[in-house]
Amino acid sequence: MASQLLASTDLLNWRRHQLQRGGRAADLDWLLDLGAGVSRSVLQRLLLDPEGEETVPVQKSLSKLEKLWLRHLEYSQPLQHLVGVCPWRDLLLEVSHAALIPRQETEILVDLALAHAVKRPPRCWADLGTGSGAIAVSLCRAWPHSEGHAVDLSSGALSLAKRNLQALAPQHKCRIHRGSWWTPLRPSWGQIEMVISNPPYIPQPLMSGLDPVVRDHEPHIALVGGEDGLDAIRSLLADAPRALAPNGVLLLEHHYDQSERVRNLMLASGLVNVTAASDLEGVLRFALGQRDSRSVP
Repeated sequence: MASQLLASTDLLNWRRHQLQRGGRAADLDWLLDLGAGVSRSVLQRLLLDPEGEETVPVQKSLSKLEKLWLRHLEYSQPLQHLVGVCPWRDLLLEVSHAALIPRQETEILVDLALAHAVKRPPRCWADLGTGSGAIAVSLCRAWPHSEGHAVDLSSGALSLAKRNLQALAPQHKCRIHRGSWWTPLRPSWGQIEMVISNPPYIPQPLMSGLDPVVRDHEPHIALVGGEDGLDAIRSLLADAPRALAPNGVLLLEHHYDQSERVRNLMLASGLVNVTAASDLEGVLRFALGQRDSRSVP
């Protein structure tokens, strides 16, 4: 992409004018970084010397950037959708309306999986409800020799996940499956050693109170988990004791106030060694359970 050189004072004046229209400085700076290639470190340097004479390469005209910023302010469109990408872990993922924008909290879900398998990567793993493929891409890169499976009910999400896998893990051994949770993987039941899922878990009554950026622009099928937010998790747990390999692990993300209920559901399903883990704010947001090695499918 061709860059144009702008005087630092022109760029800072433009930034100040956009912030007068509204919005958060952090969001506008994110747009400058991902949409125009003006990194946060460069911008911070300019802000420390606002009268400097430095020139800055910008990969998109300020008029185009302004149009994107106004669409964000006026219609609550996610900036990630406007620029088509989202940084996540060490990746720059393609994103779209077809799937949830990957959240920073979900990075911990991958960290938990990697930590659990630090001594031996799973021979077979699955990402149920893969969405953009963020988790699947990370696992392919971490476990290049393992057999992977990415499942989603949405054909649009699977197309997005496939593009991300091809772009970011080109030598991947991950198969794409369309369907509901465990169902497409039935031929592999009893062999899947690690399963990660970030399922829909927001209770339906809370949807109206969500930020319009989320409520109006992200797929509700990937957000809403029924009246109490636990419908998808119940479906996942119904088949987990049969679909997992003996000692196989299921890792789930859930709503901030669901930890005790999810752990109880895991225990009721027959999983053992059930534990909880916290998000970046110290809130219990993840649950882990294992299939008992003595159980029969």
